[in-house]
Amino acid sequence: MKDSTLRDILINYERKRDKADRALEQRKNDVYNQIPKIKEIDDEINKVGLEMMKLVLKNPAKREELCLESKNKINELQNQKQQLLNQYEVPKWYLDLQYECNMCKDRGFLANGKKCNCLKQALINESYKMSNLSRMLEKQNQSTYNDSIFSEEIDPKNGISPRQNMQLILSICDDFIYNFDKDDDRNLLFYGDTGLGKTFMSNYIAKSLLDKGYLVIYQTAFKMFEIIEEYKFRNSDNHISRNDYENLFECDLLIIDDLGTELTNSFTLSELFIILNTRLLNGKKTIISTNNKPAQLGELYSQRIFSRIFDKFQMIEFIGKDLRWENKIANMKK
Repeated sequence: MKDSTLRDILINYERKRDKADRALEQRKNDVYNQIPKIKEIDDEINKVGLEMMKLVLKNPAKREELCLESKNKINELQNQKQQLLNQYEVPKWYLDLQYECNMCKDRGFLANGKKCNCLKQALINESYKMSNLSRMLEKQNQSTYNDSIFSEEIDPKNGISPRQNMQLILSICDDFIYNFDKDDDRNLLFYGDTGLGKTFMSNYIAKSLLDKGYLVIYQTAFKMFEIIEEYKFRNSDNHISRNDYENLFECDLLIIDDLGTELTNSFTLSELFIILNTRLLNGKKTIISTNNKPAQLGELYSQRIFSRIFDKFQMIEFIGKDLRWENKIANMKK
């Protein structure tokens, strides 16, 4: 992501703050017009504050006494103001600044200098736009789910139909979304052939949690290892690559798509273990999607990685025929 993108996002934060200031000023004017006494009280509060500052400058030895006296006057005026606001049923929040994000007050950074989750998500959302993932999430979410596309023919191996299987998977995914805040070591591993709905259900969960304000990273295994390699070997001083790397560990949900399609070597094995192990230790949740069966994963990856996946992930199998291929044939016949 370009530095100009970050600048644009921070400029947008300035606009949000300006908008909040203007909205507050408008609400104040509305209240002043309806209840003129409120303006008189606010003016008096400002006057008391200014007079206190002047008196302290003239009599620094009496600073504490003057501050206490002014504080008492201001408290009395604020009590009068609150009584009037209550009398006219003005909501408590009406004369306060209303930020989109109360954590950082629409600045993007917390008091300790760290990025707020809203800024991290804004950066990720820009990445989504650049990769067209936002477009995919618009098409694959709770409102577009339709199990009628799945066959009702019973699969002899599993004893249920693909449609029944998807209904079970949907209930698991809904429960995962609903209980996402619980510290229950719950992670999901979607496996099965291509075109059976694994990516759809990953997007289904991603969209639901993004809409709730969680920090979600969705990457293919190939792209994830590319980010790691970029950070460790090519651009370790570049803050964008560092952020991309750190987000793999810190995001609320990491979705790794197409695990097993990447080039497997000692580097990818080590990094995969570090990511999964760190996230498990920190109580961060992960979803893995793969075309490989669990036994095949055991052959591809080291035993310690596979045991981690097997022990801490709920295995969910997708069954049936490749829907993309079926749809393609159906369209050709039209």
